[in-house]
Amino acid sequence: QVHLAESGGGVVHVGGSLRLACVASGHLGPNNNMGWFRQAPGKEREFVAVISWSGASTKYGDSVKDRFTILRESEDNTVYLQMNNLKPEDTATYYCATGGALFFSVPRLAVNTWGKGTLVTVSS
Repeated sequence: QVHLAESGGGVVHVGGSLRLACVASGHLGPNNNMGWFRQAPGKEREFVAVISWSGASTKYGDSVKDRFTILRESEDNTVYLQMNNLKPEDTATYYCATGGALFFSVPRLAVNTWGKGTLVTVSS
């Protein structure tokens, strides 16, 4: 069984940066892609980014392209989300997730494990 633990959330001003981390423990096979979703109050959970097991492939949601970067340290099963130029609409709880090959095409349906989330608040 896989367990995911997020960290790095907090309060940041508009235009600032924040780096989230997610450590995966348990048995992770080579088909486990890792990624991030977010959910703002009263809204549906939204896909943010995914990275492949090897780290060679990434994909981003339209609202975060060119501002967020997903990185993976395979040696210690850690994935990072570097968030730059943050906006008030980025305020949400950010969830780490693992999933299979469909993570790149239908991410919401591909998730097999969720973390508990970390809150990011962007203040103006």
